[in-house]
Amino acid sequence: SARPRRKTGERSTSSFRSTGDYSMRFLLLGLVGTVTLAGSVAAQTAPDLTGGTGTIYVGAYPGRVFVVDEATEQVVDDITMTLDGPPSSMALSEDRTRLYMRDRTFEQIEVMDVATRRTIDTLTLSEGQTKVRIRNFRAAPDHSSIILLTDTATKHIDRFEIAPRALVQVDLATHEVMREIPWPDGEERVGVNMLFSPSGDLLYLFGDEIVALETTGFEEVERWELSQLDEGGVGRFNFGFRYDPNEEPGFYSGIFRVRDQVQNRRLMGIARINLAERDVDFYTLGPSEPVGSFALAPGGRKAHAILSEIGHYEFWTFDLEERRIERRQTVDGRPRMSVTPSTNGQILYIHQAGDTIDLYEASTYRYLRTITLPGDMSQMFVVP
Repeated sequence: SARPRRKTGERSTSSFRSTGDYSMRFLLLGLVGTVTLAGSVAAQTAPDLTGGTGTIYVGAYPGRVFVVDEATEQVVDDITMTLDGPPSSMALSEDRTRLYMRDRTFEQIEVMDVATRRTIDTLTLSEGQTKVRIRNFRAAPDHSSIILLTDTATKHIDRFEIAPRALVQVDLATHEVMREIPWPDGEERVGVNMLFSPSGDLLYLFGDEIVALETTGFEEVERWELSQLDEGGVGRFNFGFRYDPNEEPGFYSGIFRVRDQVQNRRLMGIARINLAERDVDFYTLGPSEPVGSFALAPGGRKAHAILSEIGHYEFWTFDLEERRIERRQTVDGRPRMSVTPSTNGQILYIHQAGDTIDLYEASTYRYLRTITLPGDMSQMFVVP
């Protein structure tokens, strides 16, 4: 049964057990979680099973965004970017009214209105011989400003002048740099993942720790050491953060990995972080395997992922309420795959590279059909 979440620093009595318990638990997980290709046939026929009434947005080459109606699985709009494509790092605003994307030069941001599917703004900090490349970005929930992680290089007659990597706040109305945000502890970072709180009063920076900055003067108000949990004999806690439309605001769920220092092996599990309460709930599932593309199903009770090795591919489903691997199955895959659940949770969209989206039934992993797009894709996400 599901166990209650615990605060960071409180001793977990159930996540890490003895070596004997580990071995038996992993064996049972393998027996219960692995499913052969022979299975029950769904009551609905493949053509009758659809993903819901949402919208699929697909960034594509050379500089387009395909809009696919989820119910009919047809391309209903083909939007040409104002900037040089293909669109990358596509991000939906918190209120789902704007789509932010970066162009192929890494110098420009394009803002698209979701309702009209038309570009309403473009932004660049490059000027003359100075090139400002945008490595990451996050727009404020109220669309007033955007935070950019930038590299700046100025070409002189005899040299290039390279500025330190910077975190800057830019006014979206005037495109003026409002301020440069100081790095925590004055230490420049190569990369940083960012997230605004739902109200926009805090900006979280993720690394070995979570640093919360207030968004008036961007002073540090709180720091949360996440990389080292209070678990004896367990190594550093590595956890990835990614946008998921099925996640509650202010929460993050995903796969984490730690090293069991007693048996010198990597372990894999699921963690969920409540940023407002500084609460982390985590549990191990077994030895670490190359499972990625973690995505929550609608409702947050299940999640899906893909195991991908050369010549070997598996679909995985996690039961987050029972804290177990519900199902895993070998499938005919392709070298680059990502999984995204449909808005009703009944279909898994398999995509990434190429011009096709393969549809599988989520409950049985049964292949249904393929959506063929009029161009190769760069990125895709589904909006309820």
